[in-house]
Amino acid sequence: MSKIQSVSQYLNEQEAGLALFSDPVSINYLTGFYSDPHERHLFLFVFRDRAPLLFLPAMEVNSAKRILDFEVVGYQDAENPWAKLKAKLPAVSGPILAEFDSLNLTRYQGLKQVFDNSFEDLTPFINRLKLIKSADEIAKLKYAGSFADKAVQIGFEAISLDKTENDLITEIEFGMKKLGVKKMSFDTMVLSAENAADPHGIPGANMIQNNALLLFDLGTENNGYMSDMTRTVAVGQPDAFKKDIYQLCLEAQLTAIDFIKPGVTAAEVDAAARNVIAKAGYGEYFNHRLGHGIGMSVHEFPSIMAGNDLVLEEGMAFSVEPGIYIPGKVGVRIEDCGVVTKNGFDLFTNTPKELLYF
Repeated sequence: MSKIQSVSQYLNEQEAGLALFSDPVSINYLTGFYSDPHERHLFLFVFRDRAPLLFLPAMEVNSAKRILDFEVVGYQDAENPWAKLKAKLPAVSGPILAEFDSLNLTRYQGLKQVFDNSFEDLTPFINRLKLIKSADEIAKLKYAGSFADKAVQIGFEAISLDKTENDLITEIEFGMKKLGVKKMSFDTMVLSAENAADPHGIPGANMIQNNALLLFDLGTENNGYMSDMTRTVAVGQPDAFKKDIYQLCLEAQLTAIDFIKPGVTAAEVDAAARNVIAKAGYGEYFNHRLGHGIGMSVHEFPSIMAGNDLVLEEGMAFSVEPGIYIPGKVGVRIEDCGVVTKNGFDLFTNTPKELLYF
């Protein structure tokens, strides 16, 4: 059954009128066509018993028609998109199912001009549809992971005390361009010394510090799929305290990875790592979830965190990234993404995790 057919079947089960998607990533996932409409409107309409319809800016119509085998309707910037949609779409009975997580208020108010139906949330369904990765998706995630390994190696080779965090980012991203990678999964982070004590620190003109730790958090997009990894390395000879914090973080990550298998819950995986850090007295400094899903988005369902009783199944892909962030002193994070297998967890990235010295 195709992904579109799965949506149509769900509509019949729910006795819903239609499903509409406004998230470009979800539309790409369902159809193989990707476009970022920016401030314009992009909608995929899926019906119970007729072919889908894609509605998008007129400038994108030809690109879509080269890929899709169903109706594509464009609108000009000067047109009223809601009036055009209302004239084009059939009346339907039952609620309209929409991805509430990605439908902004402006578009919702516009769609209320088109439909008199009530709206219900489609997000849990599409999250579940994306949750179990196919063999093809896993291969693409592994391929993206191989480029994350290459990217962080470029960063390692660029380490120098006469360079800034931004200098290293420039060398990493330029190196990726030379390898044919069109874009990174997210803004590359290189954080030196105390700057890494902020989990989402902002890189800048900070010089790479000697006798300190240096954090790299990066990923690449390949074939529509994302990678995401973090490595923390030593520059010079950090003191024993910093090395101990690193080893503690590594123990937490390895403990969680070893714990993962079908049948355990997301909360239990989070606890496996968190307990290691908490027992050492640093629990308050691990201040985020253990992991997030990964696929065509760098952050997607599920969250690997306390309170999430989702039972892990073979084919689920997510990150494992414990961190210890002590303000003014040190920040460490170690991250790999991988997929749940029949007996464990297969990583997408393979850069060594013992503390490397530069």
